[in-house]
Amino acid sequence: MNYSFYKALSAGVCSAMTLLVLAYLESVGNYGMWLMAPFGATAVLVFGVPHSPLAKAKNVIIGHFLTALIGVVFVNFVGGDPMSIAVATGLAITAMMLTDTIHPAAGANPILIILSGQSWDFLLMPVLLGTVFIVSCGLLSNRVNNKLEQYVMHKKTA
Repeated sequence: MNYSFYKALSAGVCSAMTLLVLAYLESVGNYGMWLMAPFGATAVLVFGVPHSPLAKAKNVIIGHFLTALIGVVFVNFVGGDPMSIAVATGLAITAMMLTDTIHPAAGANPILIILSGQSWDFLLMPVLLGTVFIVSCGLLSNRVNNKLEQYVMHKKTA
């Protein structure tokens, strides 16, 4: 099997499994919100291009948290008109750039949060717990893929 095919399949399977756990936790019991749409784009980066600077744990977790914080502040203190959405998104991008935590998927957070009127709880669940879970699964996936790559490379040179 072609190694690039394996990497693509692995990224898809690991993304699906990670998002399945989050979706399942959200669907059962009273565990709160675990999933949000930007996590799909986060999975592309974390599992598809794990060595990208945009997929670093710091970028994923802090990028999502900062932009979500800005969104919640706007919901609670500014409002949700079109100008507020635009300004909040611009501020979120600026904050990620200034803190060197750029994560493109997090750019959607202020829009999502303002349009859906999320509360302060949203910062913990799904933002903080969800991103920590995705990053943890990404690190595990990366370790397994690195071991496989070493095995494949050793087998080719033997």
